[in-house]
Amino acid sequence: MRVIFNIHVQRYLYSPPDFLSVLAVFNRPTSQTDMNNGTVGAPRNHSNYVIPGLYDLSVEDTNWVLTSSFIIFTMQTGFGMLESGCVSIKNEVNIMMKNVIDIVLGGFTYWLFGYGMSFGRGPLSNPFIAIGDFMLDPPVGDALMGQIFAAFLFQLSFATTATTIVSGAMAERCNFKAYCLFSFLNTVVYCIPAGWVWGEHGFLNKLGAVDIAGSGPVHLIGGASAFASAAMLGPRLGRYSEGYDPLPLGNPVNACMGLFVLWWGWLAFNSGSTYGVSGAKWQYAARAAVMTMMGSFGGGFTSSIYSFWRHGGGMDIMDLINGVLGSLVSITAGCFLYRAWEALVIGAIGSLFCVLAMPLFDRMGVDDPVGASAVHGVCGIWGVIAVGLFADNPVPLDTTNGRSGLFKGGDWYLLGIQTLSAFCLVCWGICSTFLLLYVINKIIPIRMDPHEELLGADLTEHRIRHSQIGLSRAISALAPIKVDLKEIAGIQPIGINPGHERSIDQLRAAEDKLQQWQSYLEQVSGPRANLKMDAGQTPSDINFKSKTAGNVFSRRNPARRSISGGLYRSNNSELPVIGSVNLPQKPEKDPNFAWVD
Repeated sequence: MRVIFNIHVQRYLYSPPDFLSVLAVFNRPTSQTDMNNGTVGAPRNHSNYVIPGLYDLSVEDTNWVLTSSFIIFTMQTGFGMLESGCVSIKNEVNIMMKNVIDIVLGGFTYWLFGYGMSFGRGPLSNPFIAIGDFMLDPPVGDALMGQIFAAFLFQLSFATTATTIVSGAMAERCNFKAYCLFSFLNTVVYCIPAGWVWGEHGFLNKLGAVDIAGSGPVHLIGGASAFASAAMLGPRLGRYSEGYDPLPLGNPVNACMGLFVLWWGWLAFNSGSTYGVSGAKWQYAARAAVMTMMGSFGGGFTSSIYSFWRHGGGMDIMDLINGVLGSLVSITAGCFLYRAWEALVIGAIGSLFCVLAMPLFDRMGVDDPVGASAVHGVCGIWGVIAVGLFADNPVPLDTTNGRSGLFKGGDWYLLGIQTLSAFCLVCWGICSTFLLLYVINKIIPIRMDPHEELLGADLTEHRIRHSQIGLSRAISALAPIKVDLKEIAGIQPIGINPGHERSIDQLRAAEDKLQQWQSYLEQVSGPRANLKMDAGQTPSDINFKSKTAGNVFSRRNPARRSISGGLYRSNNSELPVIGSVNLPQKPEKDPNFAWVD
């Protein structure tokens, strides 16, 4: 599970090899071993130092955490495919590039300062923000090097996911350079509230908030940030000119494939959040996987019924896709705290909230091309609150601090703290994103120019030109208003080899001029000329016999030719020459066809 810490500030004397590995002022999380040994709440003491809770991983736990991290990173593929399938074709590469940037820049800043803001253990840490452990890099020989790196990688996979959620909501009209700066700084938006819920210092953690795999810190923060960014950017050009119905998808198959990849990654997302398989944790890892699937079954069923009803027997694929994703978000916070029927109910309610919220946001003028605000924001709120209603006490783990949900015989405290958590996370996500984008907009305009939006970000930002998607029409429409199109006018469409195309054009030009040459000779020579050409011959191999002059002109008889000023001269007539008989003489005059003058 995501560690829920019991904090006991204590002092220990130690002589550690590295500061990060032997900070001895905090407890570790409760484990099965502690339960069996009666040492709940005591720090794990290894000779001369205490293992911090985040790094209390056995070999098998470390293997589980690393494997889960690898699988969670494949969710970036799912997000990319889903988002590229939802936007128009002229922006699909741009949305994929944003996903790459989220990992590159977001991952770098998470190592630089993000991890330390969530889980830092310095003396200046406070209930709002952690400070310490920046630029994490334990040296060789550190007793906890493996555990530290495993913990960092796991948390990194969650951080990049939270950032990627926002990219879909900003699709098709966000300046790519501004987005790069946003991705670089958006780590702050995620890491501070993640520390509130999961960090030893966090005030929500101290109050007893429960979120196993991130319905709140990951999805709710991402969804709230997506809502704020979509609202601040404004709708795409012409989005609501013909009503509020969804726009056609660029690639529905990609969107469906993205759902499957995300579905796969979500199993690691939730099961991996047991944070190991030692003791009793392996049992709850298995339960988390099954409950994750049960929640998605309930969500998919509900969204299907809704879509059939809304569309008169037809199925809208985005209703189904986002309904399933919304149910997965809803089940994430308490993924191993529910019974099977409860997971079905929670997933079904989350899916219904999602499909109802999407058209509502459109009517509010918040243009979210992929529905991230509804999927991750609305369903994230429900997922956090559902823990306060349905959660079991997962004995012997200390995930809920011994509490149960309201419907399981618990009191109102857990429901109250879960509601408070959702409120705090929503406020932080929206306000911090508005502030961040406001600052970025002062440096780089966050909205694309209208003509760039019409042409598509693939062409204007990445010099990738798609064919048969109306680009020529857009370029023609922009020409009268004197938009500078010089930089993009010569960009070749993707999917072709320009060199091959030029060679084909040369062959076609050669064939056309050969036909012109042959047709002309037939017209002007009439009964005076006899043109014979065998297969494989070129005009340089043709013997031309003028019956009137009685002369034979051929490549093998250059002395019998007379070419002057582009005219063929004979005793009786003066005929314009279309093709030179001796072809290699002046090839420079025609770049398309070397042997034509």
